Amino acid sequence: MERVDVAYALIYLEDEKKILMVNNVGSGWSLPGGAVEPGETLEQAVVREAKEETGLVIEVVNIVAINERFREDKGVHALFFTFNTKIAGGDIAINDANEISEIEWVDFQTANALMPFHPKGVEFLLQSSAPYHFQR
Repeated sequence: MERVDVAYALIYLEDEKKILMVNNVGSGWSLPGGAVEPGETLEQAVVREAKEETGLVIEVVNIVAINERFREDKGVHALFFTFNTKIAGGDIAINDANEISEIEWVDFQTANALMPFHPKGVEFLLQSSAPYHFQR
């Protein structure tokens, strides 16, 4: 079974209490993110994926969740790392319409319905924290 690491960005607008989500062509709504490329750190991957999918430049704050899944139908063992992040620049834009069909700020209830694999909800993720540090 092939191991795949995936890094997601939890981008939160505190004043509006909204989460940024993307609609992935063919697979539905998720946080911005994607597979970590060979030679890339988790932090580099989440920053790159957020920029590619949303046009935003982000900074990593910490890890808020690690999920794991076996996709036997695809022969994949996936680890999903979700990072709390903050916006450092850029403007929201769809850069590749073949990959992302929509970008939307959603409320907690909507985000929770779209991400049932976080059973305690987005509110819990925003309160969670584990330090992240790449050891050279």
